[in-house]
Amino acid sequence: MSLNEIIISIPREHISNVFGEFDHNIKQIERTLGISVIARDGELKIIGDESKADKAVRVIEQLVNLAKNGNTISDQNVNYALSLVFDDKEAAISEIDRDLIGFTLAGKPIKPKTIGQKKYIDLIRQNMIVFGLGPAGTGKTYLAMAMAISAFKNNEVNRIILTRPAIEAGEKLGFLPGDLQSKIDPYLRPLYDALYQIMGAESFQKNQEKGLIEVAPLAYMRGRTLDNAFIILDEAQNTTPAQMKMFLTRIGFGSKAIITGDPTQKDLAQGTVSGLDIAIKVLSDIPDIGFATLTSRDVVRHPLVQKIVEAYEKYEKKTENKTRSRRLNEHRK
Repeated sequence: MSLNEIIISIPREHISNVFGEFDHNIKQIERTLGISVIARDGELKIIGDESKADKAVRVIEQLVNLAKNGNTISDQNVNYALSLVFDDKEAAISEIDRDLIGFTLAGKPIKPKTIGQKKYIDLIRQNMIVFGLGPAGTGKTYLAMAMAISAFKNNEVNRIILTRPAIEAGEKLGFLPGDLQSKIDPYLRPLYDALYQIMGAESFQKNQEKGLIEVAPLAYMRGRTLDNAFIILDEAQNTTPAQMKMFLTRIGFGSKAIITGDPTQKDLAQGTVSGLDIAIKVLSDIPDIGFATLTSRDVVRHPLVQKIVEAYEKYEKKTENKTRSRRLNEHRK
């Protein structure tokens, strides 16, 4: 196997960002592709097998483009660029990065980071109701929240309504201290966290006092008609079919609804059918309802989270195959 040398230029001001702390990013590229990278005087010399060296060049060029657009290069950027280059889809990174949803309170841009997230955002823009399905860490709730706040700030809706089913994951509400609100707040905390990061606590509280932003358990939606609102139902896998139907029939004129959930992580009582599972089957052919399915490749938390999600997916698939095989053998007998 002959080794090739490819020399590319990289702007000096972006070298430290692209390389990462202690050259972490470049070392990751070297390990994954089996190549060597030497930096000298604003140039990179990439040494390795022709095909692998070419992939390294394409990954580094995408990272440089991200750096030029003001992004701080993270593990997720490097890992995702590497995964896309093997599918010859790395050009999608630039398109994804151009889709600016808004900014956090600290001024950090909010953008989709994967192809799956970009499709999810596009579906939200195009449809009245969108189901965002996928494992933890794929940005389902956070991106929906960012889209809701953007629509609110642009006067596309008059208010934001955020809701979750208050499912007792192994604990009983009655045994928790405090009044009803303090018992319920822990279930809604992830929604508050995202709001604080994007809007700021002060802005959120002012709008909440005016009734323009509401965070409430799903049970509080019964009997209401929600017009001109951006409504997010989070953790929808923990709804019953009756609750899901109730929620979907609350949606009024000028409203948009996002339903997020992970069908593999239900906290319902054993034997209870999930309202999310039923909704996916019943509504799949209705126009103006979109379904975005995110996977472990869309996980944007710590890389270890992606590995955990993938490990569970393999385990669950293996268990499902064993169960199916056992049932088939029993049927044959």
